[in-house]
Amino acid sequence: MRSSWTTEIEAVVPAPRLFKAAILDWHNLAPKIASDKIVSAAPVEGDGNVGSIRQFNFAPGLPFSFVKERLDFLDVEKCEAKSTLVEGGGLGVHVESASTNIKVEPKAGGSVVKVTGTYKPLPGVDVAGEAEKAKAAFSGVIKGCEAYLVANPDAYN
Repeated sequence: MRSSWTTEIEAVVPAPRLFKAAILDWHNLAPKIASDKIVSAAPVEGDGNVGSIRQFNFAPGLPFSFVKERLDFLDVEKCEAKSTLVEGGGLGVHVESASTNIKVEPKAGGSVVKVTGTYKPLPGVDVAGEAEKAKAAFSGVIKGCEAYLVANPDAYN
């Protein structure tokens, strides 16, 4: 049985800048601004378009050592992307499959990030509380990018 969660995160930077930083270039920005969590990240397949795969390697002590995600949908003009977990993380341990849809929309004074995560738990695995952890992680990403963009007004224009 599939389950899902949603969250919305408001930011004070324009949608296109936030989308570029938090989604399109997160593999480059994350190790710079979240090195306590993400020690390295890089594309492993593709050119950044649909079908591309990138890997994020996490710091010791975190629940997983890495994740690989595949970009399934990308609309840069509408600031929307969908990705699927293809390796690492809770795949095969807690979930059979997991995907995330992210849309960054303009809002007066900035933007709002709308995230929907969909997952299929493995039989007999209790994933209670995992949705809240995922929401907190996405909020941390967005707020970290927001702080970086506010401090660096010429970045990602």
